[in-house]
Amino acid sequence: MKWISAICILTCGLTILTGCSSTPTNGTQAGEKKPYLEATVTVNGTTAAIAIKTDLIISKEHYNQERVPGEGHIHMSVDNGENIIVTEDHTELTDLSQGPHNVKLSLHNNDHTPYDVSQSIDFEVK
Repeated sequence: MKWISAICILTCGLTILTGCSSTPTNGTQAGEKKPYLEATVTVNGTTAAIAIKTDLIISKEHYNQERVPGEGHIHMSVDNGENIIVTEDHTELTDLSQGPHNVKLSLHNNDHTPYDVSQSIDFEVK
């Protein structure tokens, strides 16, 4: 009977410790500040130039690798399409159709976990 009590106490203790993780589900380490994101879109004809400002270190070299605090890449989707990986502070969308468009940008760690920092921009090609 004593061994059953010991197993119950051990199981409860491990359950409590498992719930006290130092990594929140949003991909930001405990105590780590979230980076900022500020993007602008400039339309010229059927091309939209996207300029991105962030204090995140955008890393081509560590893309798809282990997380490094304060480093990562950008996920971008256009008109709710598939994610496009951006590893620079600027990009261009070409041959856009006339009409309204939307671009969504979000910051991610090297391992693709999100920083929960995003921006959505509506623009129009005339």
